Amino acid sequence: MKLGAFCYNTDYSIRPDALAVMMEERNYDSVWFPEHTNIPTSRRSPFPGGGDLPKPYYRMMDPFVSLGAAAAVTKNLKLGTGISLVIQRDPITLAKEVATLDVISNGRVLLGIGGGWNAEEMEQHGIPFDRRWKVLREKVEAMKALWTEEKASYDGEFVKIEECYSYPKPVQRPHPPIIMGSATGTGRQRVVRYCDGWMPINVLLDDMPAAIADLHRRAEEAGRDPASIELSIFAQVNVDDDLLKRYRDMGIARSVIGVPTSAPDRVEGVLDRYAKLMDELES
Repeated sequence: MKLGAFCYNTDYSIRPDALAVMMEERNYDSVWFPEHTNIPTSRRSPFPGGGDLPKPYYRMMDPFVSLGAAAAVTKNLKLGTGISLVIQRDPITLAKEVATLDVISNGRVLLGIGGGWNAEEMEQHGIPFDRRWKVLREKVEAMKALWTEEKASYDGEFVKIEECYSYPKPVQRPHPPIIMGSATGTGRQRVVRYCDGWMPINVLLDDMPAAIADLHRRAEEAGRDPASIELSIFAQVNVDDDLLKRYRDMGIARSVIGVPTSAPDRVEGVLDRYAKLMDELES
């Protein structure tokens, strides 16, 4: 099992390029940055974790600019969004950003996506919250066309693109892996339909083996090889050596641990701790 690390990537966290260098020196697989473009002050949507919205959600930097900085100082570290709010982005522009990052990094992008939970944030981008999943699917499908077709077009309910050229094309073929962050059964069905990987947050699942079995069943029913869907997990709560080993034994290909956001001086110690496990996890 590979090991990645997640940081909230705020303006007061460790710098993304500094974190990337630390991680590559310790042979980590991947770095992951989240996305919230803005947080409306109305706070109508409750925080899924309960209580007040944590400070990092207000202060996140742009994930793609940050991953570009990480790409410039590394050679092997994979560059992930955990997750990108594709719904709130223009698909033509995002397709170019992702492809450009893939080119300058020599094919290291992992595009983590999700539906999001903040209704008022989406509404400020003109997205109806109750239709967000269809918007997400259409934007992903449109980007796949832009990445893979010489003359690309798309005709959906929310996304309409007349035939056009879009370059650069990604280094990875047919495109960078698209990894869904949803934890529900319906989310797993979406993974089967248009994604290359599945990446839930561990605290959202009471029975991981059952969820994996459900994903594999859905894949088989759709005529898809379950092995074509890479399994990752955001191991953000109650993480210890035994938990990571259990995930490995379940067939999970990647665990992503969290590093401190408000204490940059502690990041190196956390990375060192888990780096000692890598040989065991990869065996």
